[in-house]
Amino acid sequence: MAPTNRTPPNEPSYDLLHLRGRHPLEALFNPRSVAVVGASERQGSVGRTLLWNLISNPFGGTVYPVNPNRKSVLGIRAWPSLQALPEPVDLVVIVTPADTVPSVMRECAEVGVKGVIIISAGFKEVGPEGVKLEREVLQIAREAGIRIIGPNCLGVMRPTTGLNATFAGEMARPGNVAFISQSGALLTAILDWSLREAVGFSAFVSMGSMLDVGWGDVIDYLGNDPRTRSILIYMESIGDARAFLSAAREVALHKPIIVIKAGRTAQAAAAAASHTGTLVGSDEVLSAAFRRAGVLRVDSIADLFYMAEVLARQPRPIGRRLTILTNAGGPGVLATDALVMGGGELAKLSDKTVAELNSFLPPAWSHGNPVDILGDADPERYAKALEVAGADKNSDGLLVILTPQDMTEPTQTADRLKPYAKLGKPVIASWMGGSEVAAGERILNDAGIPTFGYPDTAARIFNYMWRYSYNLAGLYETPVLAEEPPGREEAERLIREARAAGRTLLTEYESKRLLEAYGIPTVETRLAATVDEAVREAESLGYPVVLKLHSHRIAHKTDVGGVKLNLGTAEKVREAFEAIRRKLEELGRADGFDGVTVQPMVKLEGYELIVGSSLDAQFGPVLLFGAGGTLVEVFKDRALALPPLNTTLAGRMMEQTRIHEALKGVRGRPPVDLGALRKLMVRFSQMVVEQRFIREVDINPLLASAERLVALDARVVLHGPEVKEEELPRLAILPYPAKYVERWKMRNGEEVVIRPIRPEDEPRMVEFHKTLSEQTVFLRYAGMMKLDQRVAHERLARICFNDYGREMALVVDGGGILAVGRLTRLPGTEDAEFAMLISDAVQRQGLGSELLRRLVNVGRDWGLKRIVADILPGNGAMQRVCRKLGFQIIQPQGLDENVVSAVKVL
Repeated sequence: MAPTNRTPPNEPSYDLLHLRGRHPLEALFNPRSVAVVGASERQGSVGRTLLWNLISNPFGGTVYPVNPNRKSVLGIRAWPSLQALPEPVDLVVIVTPADTVPSVMRECAEVGVKGVIIISAGFKEVGPEGVKLEREVLQIAREAGIRIIGPNCLGVMRPTTGLNATFAGEMARPGNVAFISQSGALLTAILDWSLREAVGFSAFVSMGSMLDVGWGDVIDYLGNDPRTRSILIYMESIGDARAFLSAAREVALHKPIIVIKAGRTAQAAAAAASHTGTLVGSDEVLSAAFRRAGVLRVDSIADLFYMAEVLARQPRPIGRRLTILTNAGGPGVLATDALVMGGGELAKLSDKTVAELNSFLPPAWSHGNPVDILGDADPERYAKALEVAGADKNSDGLLVILTPQDMTEPTQTADRLKPYAKLGKPVIASWMGGSEVAAGERILNDAGIPTFGYPDTAARIFNYMWRYSYNLAGLYETPVLAEEPPGREEAERLIREARAAGRTLLTEYESKRLLEAYGIPTVETRLAATVDEAVREAESLGYPVVLKLHSHRIAHKTDVGGVKLNLGTAEKVREAFEAIRRKLEELGRADGFDGVTVQPMVKLEGYELIVGSSLDAQFGPVLLFGAGGTLVEVFKDRALALPPLNTTLAGRMMEQTRIHEALKGVRGRPPVDLGALRKLMVRFSQMVVEQRFIREVDINPLLASAERLVALDARVVLHGPEVKEEELPRLAILPYPAKYVERWKMRNGEEVVIRPIRPEDEPRMVEFHKTLSEQTVFLRYAGMMKLDQRVAHERLARICFNDYGREMALVVDGGGILAVGRLTRLPGTEDAEFAMLISDAVQRQGLGSELLRRLVNVGRDWGLKRIVADILPGNGAMQRVCRKLGFQIIQPQGLDENVVSAVKVL
């Protein structure tokens, strides 16, 4: 019993367009008619240039100039208003002054326009009056269902269809790269460059102020555009971070998204009064967000286009090991420096490869990597060396360098290397020189081997390539299931009581209890309000001990002399207690003394780490991991990530630090249990996600050794009591929606758990698919899909790794997975599609009705308007379930009569 989905698994079906209408952004990117409000005859005006661009580049639609003061513009009949037009238009381009835009928008709403490009400037960039105008425009658009690009933008160009709704000087060449920019000036510069270099585009979009349509909307649209193979972005601000990450992660799995971000800023030193707060900087967070979404970040405009070319022509490397083949030592050294400094590695040639190279290379060859085949290398030597080096399994990619020397044949060598353009691993080249190597470069480029003028540039591009592969691989890896926290309710109580008392700072004692509630081990800590209590607790714990200031007001104990170490006697404890109290009195902070905590002196055999979280203005809570201790700000060996984490993401985060190498064991030290550390990071991230009133938290140090992991100190800062739950900074990535986890009984009385799917469910999904009959598979996919296709890792990883705001798969868990129901938003709409699959052994147990009922509830929570599905006519059971839950069964007329459509209006 299953609705049909005949599109690639886990991708939305678009064959219900008769029910759903066109994608809302189609009006902006593929309009059937365009009106230009503000069209003008005046030389040099934006209204004239824009109208000319539309009529001189036929896009297959009608263009209407709108100008109440003219009978015609550029020889075309002009219309006094949008209401006067002879037909409804899809797209309106507004080039009138900012203060007139609201009235034009109201007119758009009245005549049913669905897409508007606002070229006009004079909005939020001019101050409060402009902000007020923007609010008015957006309110009109939202009420009428109009999508807006701009204001203050250059417009939209679709070279592949002929649409040029911009005031740029020329039309771009058609191609398969989409370029999106917040800067109109940069867009025109890139256009100029692209015409000179014969680079083509599928779309050329100026985003402007992003009042309505943001990065996520455009990425979603271009992700489903068959003309677009890669998406390049020049970004100045992120806008809606959650929408960007959600769309980017979905699209990056099948189309490269490459970003250059302008405006890198220094870390805000006054971000927060904590180690973690001062370490989190928005630019670093942005890089972490890009990694999480599988987006590649580059540092220059040139690299944007280099990467688009390379990823379109060559496969991604599976690792960071590069083999360099050269006919001169110097360029090989330059490439090596760039490779290693950028995080790549030289591949270690296998003994077999060295032996094969020895068999035909001159004795003076380098006998290592870089493979220097000497200056007299002819085309045949190049080809044979490339073939042998390319076959080495230790290598993830190849860079071939040629420098023109007296005996070099750059053109013939390039021609001889053409057959090696497809080795199954990336091959790139650097043909150094000017006119004498130009013909060879053309040959290589035409064959699909990207060339670069300098070897260090080529090595840098390879580093980008493996980083991109690394980011994407993190989306596909199957994590290990982490345990549920044992004391979630205790954690909530601690925070609730502190906030009720008007406090924003938890004491160290409370902070450690909070960590323990989430299964994070801490050093035993006892409270002592008096000196006698301190001595009693010290003797109970056993000497030596540590005394630390216990305070509800003072955050950093070390700064006020509030930490005394290695106290071996009762007398030392008494002296330390009094010394801490006296120091606070001297500092005029006696009211900050609430006693001390007494802890056993832990022998610091291991590594001091820091684990923390702080708020970022754009992304909300951000996690930190790195080398800890008192010099944490000096060494700055840290990595950032967005919560929530799973074990795979936690491992990826840790790998970005230098201390990670030490944790694997160095100089005879046994390794730290990295699996346990990853699970600790997952639990920490879960605490940050679930306990939303935590504003900042750091564990410093977290002692990590082969024997144990233990938090020696912790600090937690809460949002103030004036902050309401709905005012809390939202998470950039939706966490696991635990509210949908419920127990339920099937008709046979067996109890199951219905819950949202998790990435860790992939192995269980493999077993689930083994329980399905051919009939069940046929009804689900409207055709047969073999088991090995259904359980392919790449496919299941995408199915199990849900963006819970974009799609929601509910699984029925009865020891194993018994059924799956999925709700998937249709991009750019307020509709979603459902699909369902139930194991043969538990069909007719009420699971279909129950899953669909719950999916409908999820749809209501999402604020959807409709839920739809295609069902095979022979699937009577699914049709009955749909009718039972209020779906209307429709037989499409004149369309695909092999399916019926189920539609429910919410």
